[in-house]
Amino acid sequence: MADAVHALRHDPTMPRPPLSAVEPLLRRTAGARAVVTGGAGFVGSHLGEELVRRGCSVHIVDDLSSGDRANLAALTGSPQVRCTFASVADPMVAHAICADADVVFHLAGTVGVQRLAAAPLEVMQRNLHCSEAMLAAAAAHGVPLLLASSSEVYGDGPVPFREQDPVRPGVTEGPRGGYACAKAMGEWLAFGHAARTGWPVVVARLFNTVGPRQSGRHGMVLPRFVAQALRGEPLTVYGSGEQTRCFAHVREVVRALVDLAAAPGAAGSVFNVGSELETSVAELAAIVRAAAGCEAPIVRLPLASVFPPGFGDPPRRRPCLDRLRRTIGWVPSMPLREIVAELLALGRAGERSVDSLRNVAN
Repeated sequence: MADAVHALRHDPTMPRPPLSAVEPLLRRTAGARAVVTGGAGFVGSHLGEELVRRGCSVHIVDDLSSGDRANLAALTGSPQVRCTFASVADPMVAHAICADADVVFHLAGTVGVQRLAAAPLEVMQRNLHCSEAMLAAAAAHGVPLLLASSSEVYGDGPVPFREQDPVRPGVTEGPRGGYACAKAMGEWLAFGHAARTGWPVVVARLFNTVGPRQSGRHGMVLPRFVAQALRGEPLTVYGSGEQTRCFAHVREVVRALVDLAAAPGAAGSVFNVGSELETSVAELAAIVRAAAGCEAPIVRLPLASVFPPGFGDPPRRRPCLDRLRRTIGWVPSMPLREIVAELLALGRAGERSVDSLRNVAN
């Protein structure tokens, strides 16, 4: 898989004819040329695999600031896959990868509450600049695009969150609202390009996607609980533990993203993508501990001991999935206990592999 940025083969002054609002972003899957930005990341790598499974050729683009080449193990060597390791915040890169694409799935950005708490300016700028460059390039080339946004844009709005609800990202003195605004601005930019040129775009707001390859290093709660339970350490719950989230398996999420891209009538709209089942963080910790057979305690840590002042934690985050259900005919529904069981099994298998390597080394 090549690491080079390929030269432009399409004149951006001659954009392709836009799709009508009722036509899908992906008119066909078999043989379609799909770009996945952030493709070496957790969700992006699974999306690449789903697109290959459906017969697409896939161009993975990632600057590896958050992604990992190891996530691409299942795609390495596939004749349907090529990679470019560069930042899509660079307009030259963005235009080059759109030149011969049929559809773009834009996932590049920075996620993780601990990253946001530690470097809010960098996180906000990366998310905004990546989207700004990619949206401009895809619109110039007339390439349909699915933009991965975030449930964070809803802020402290009323639950369940509906796509037509106003966004309420929070105060400017708090860093969490800045991340939400960067994601929301990406959506506004996308629809701004669409309004000016008729360019087709779909926005997907993701809610707590979990599964294999997700790291707990930057604040992701489920992989952190799984790692703590497997080590027999206390499971650390930040805050009261009463805050709720809805967890969806990554394989179902990426299937929904491709189905949205292939759905007539989806262009020009926002879709919540995730699970509808609310689970409190304290309950999640209890589920993981019981499934792991761990006897370590569940410990609650004050938010102020983990995050800087003013870093809020929304009490509930539950999507309304009516629009998604009407458009693709289904919604993610894998039971949380099955997800936990899979992650524990993978974690144990990983530990056994490490132990065997240590035995060989010794």
